[in-house]
Amino acid sequence: MGTDIHGFIECRWDRWLDEDDRSWHGAIDLDHLYDGRSYVAFGSLFGVRDTTSFRPLADGRGLPADVSPEALAGFESWSPDSTGASWITWAELAATDWDEAANEVDECVHEYRLGPDGAWVLHGRNTSLDRFAELADVADPHALYRAGRTYPEGTEWPDGDRLFRIGRLRRKHAVPDDDWGAMWSVMRTLASLHGDEGVRLVVWFEG
Repeated sequence: MGTDIHGFIECRWDRWLDEDDRSWHGAIDLDHLYDGRSYVAFGSLFGVRDTTSFRPLADGRGLPADVSPEALAGFESWSPDSTGASWITWAELAATDWDEAANEVDECVHEYRLGPDGAWVLHGRNTSLDRFAELADVADPHALYRAGRTYPEGTEWPDGDRLFRIGRLRRKHAVPDDDWGAMWSVMRTLASLHGDEGVRLVVWFEG
């Protein structure tokens, strides 16, 4: 059984209000912005499923004490199947070093393509495996999908305008903009109104 992420982006008005009036409100359901299932991303952000690749940014915090009614209702609708509840502010995400390298070599082979400037750009993990199998002369499917366990870090297989390489992910590759960019865009826009500490992502997991 797989694990799925659920949650809300919350915000609060911090301007012109007394401290007692600064309540959090659910701005948008996470399901409208993200529908993937990436365990390396879940681990990098919240320490769920993948607990070794990266130091989690915000693991095991539980629901905020002042969680919004919308997020609380969403969480309770999944109970008792909900696990791994946590939260992170936009201020924390904005301060993250997205170029940080993983703690260990990725077991997936990385495929790079030449960018417009002639530099190698990560295209995917365990992509074009038929071609990689030819280049590396790999027949065992288990070895094919876990080439990072077989070959030393830095091993490369050039293939014209693409390259296969064994290496470590960077945090920005574990949480790519292709999957998470819409969420970051919404949080960034809300933060321009509410402040970086006035926007947060509250999540929980099912499965």
